[in-house]
Amino acid sequence: MASLHADQLSKSFGVDTIFDNIGFEIQSGEKVGLIGANGAGKTTLMRCLLGLEPLDKGHVRLTPGATVGYVRQQTVAGDGTVYAYLEDAYTDVLECQRRFRETERRMAAEKDETELARLMKAYAVDIEYFERSGGYHYATDIRRVAFGLGFADEDLARPVATLSGGQQTRLNLAKALCRTPDFLFLDEPTNHLDIAMVEWLEEFLQGYAGSVFIISHDRYFLDNTVSRILDLQGGRLAAYAGNYSRYLEQKAMSDAALLSAYEKQQRQIAKTEEYIRRYKAGIKSKQARGRQSQLDRLERIELMRRDKVLEFDLPAPAECADRVAELIEVTAGYGDRTVFERQSLLVRRGESVALVGPNGAGKTTLLKLLTGELDPREGRIKKGSRVHIGYFAQQHETLSGHGTLLDEIVHGFGMGEERARGLLGHFLFCGDDVFKRIGDLSGGERARLALLKLMLSGANVLLLDEPTNHLDITAKEAVETALAVFPGTIVAVSHDRYFLDKVADRVVELDDGRLSEYLGDYSYYRRQKQLAARQAATTAAARPAASRPAAAAKKRPPDAAKAARKLEEEIAGLEAELTACEAALNDPATHGDPETSRQAADRYAACKNALDAKYEDWLALTDQKNEGN
Repeated sequence: MASLHADQLSKSFGVDTIFDNIGFEIQSGEKVGLIGANGAGKTTLMRCLLGLEPLDKGHVRLTPGATVGYVRQQTVAGDGTVYAYLEDAYTDVLECQRRFRETERRMAAEKDETELARLMKAYAVDIEYFERSGGYHYATDIRRVAFGLGFADEDLARPVATLSGGQQTRLNLAKALCRTPDFLFLDEPTNHLDIAMVEWLEEFLQGYAGSVFIISHDRYFLDNTVSRILDLQGGRLAAYAGNYSRYLEQKAMSDAALLSAYEKQQRQIAKTEEYIRRYKAGIKSKQARGRQSQLDRLERIELMRRDKVLEFDLPAPAECADRVAELIEVTAGYGDRTVFERQSLLVRRGESVALVGPNGAGKTTLLKLLTGELDPREGRIKKGSRVHIGYFAQQHETLSGHGTLLDEIVHGFGMGEERARGLLGHFLFCGDDVFKRIGDLSGGERARLALLKLMLSGANVLLLDEPTNHLDITAKEAVETALAVFPGTIVAVSHDRYFLDKVADRVVELDDGRLSEYLGDYSYYRRQKQLAARQAATTAAARPAASRPAAAAKKRPPDAAKAARKLEEEIAGLEAELTACEAALNDPATHGDPETSRQAADRYAACKNALDAKYEDWLALTDQKNEGN
């Protein structure tokens, strides 16, 4: 188990101080979240903790010998297959296996007792390391993590180079999780994960025995994973016990208390300065000098320097028809792939609709049908009169891709440079920032520019595809505030569950080619899904086998639960047998005779192969069960 101690850390880039004289500890097994605005220095701090970035001052102590996993924001790149990339996490384990296999071969042929004793000692060391490092079940661990993060069995044979950026990010995360290191450093781990994958990761981290340090803007995720929040603002670090929601409560109280103390001290300072000014040259000059000395020694309360935050309002839109948009028995797809068939949906004026579903389900396709960018294969799409659509594209295709920010606003909306500069300033583009080329902008900068263009569009129907991606928490809150009071219509695709709870009053789920509606926010939708799952499980368990539909009987084994229990019993037996085989291999007496040594190695190999096969059968049965549900 690993712990970390950071003492008096300082880091600057030129004249810009990133953080100054900060310190904290992360105890063994603790899960800590680091939050702050984009550009506050969170990733820099994490890289300093890992020794990847030099500190100007201070030192970091990590438990000696602790294993570390680090997941960057950037995607991975590499040759070979997905499985080979994940297996590379076990390079030391596989090398250890190669060594003890070679040692087994040499022991079987060795006649010299002294050399045999040396080989047996080396063999015992390698076997112990192999077992402690997960060598006996690494293949199962690779599949468990890969499947949890959305990779299918056939994906394991795919070349890494053929994966999308989001898939490569998930692969990078899977590689770090496979080894279950003592300390996990995760920088925005939920990027490119759909809600089901994020929930899997939450469950994984909740049961994780090691220490975890997480940078994230995903407030729902922080609520479900961390027990302490570190807030990096203005180069200073403040710690709060509890998850993100508890942090908000504590921060509001501490900010109020600090402001009250600051204002009280300022009043006292002003009163003292007035006394000194009035009496410094009179008969009370001695008292005035005494008060000046007290004032000079006073430890001044300082308010934390606040980073500039995004603030904006969406203008009141023009009226439009009550029936804003309607899909009538629509079938849609790309090329040979059909995304969904004969689905219908009505969006009314003033609604805030959340469109949810797994990656690849067709959510962006549905938005493009509403914008008119994509035509349906079958069915009709009707739009109401006076409907003016504003579209926030996930990849920001609505930005020109060339020219400067100033050009984008001046030429795109026919306004003067001074007004354009003022608007860009409200969206945190100040000074020479307005001359940045759009192609050079970060993800967060592109998102803010796209939001500005959306605000200027005057649209009365907003179609939003992942609008909070790349935004920090304060920017997300600004978007939520603006949308919450927007009287027009909103259809939003998002994996940000906190955002959906703030904005949506209706949830539409697109999954397996079907649209399902829930009249409430995201939390209501989740409760209904969980209730339906529990009811289905209860009904299935209570239904007699003879009354179950024949089609369902064909889909899965007649008694999957019984088969699973039988496999688990067999696995337990093989694991006990494998432990006995390991004990025999570690016993020097086993290797006194070459034939006995060889038989022990063969028994171990046969047992290990049988155990791996049973694990594969168990995983396959579990997958069938999940598909059946």
